[in-house]
Amino acid sequence: MAVATAAASSKAQPNAQKTYQVTRADLPLSCPMPQMMVWCSHPKVYLPIETTGKAKCPYCGADYELVN
Repeated sequence: MAVATAAASSKAQPNAQKTYQVTRADLPLSCPMPQMMVWCSHPKVYLPIETTGKAKCPYCGADYELVN
């Protein structure tokens, strides 16, 4: 159990920020992102950011900006 707790604490808190900058390495973009804990967040949703460079999560309202 200690291993699971340690692994969970090393992940980022989901929905902690309202704006995130992401790179092409983060694509395909999902909210919450893979490095975030998912047990205390909303269902994973994939966000289309490639065309406009911006996306907004319909669940938590987080804004994502694609930077190079």
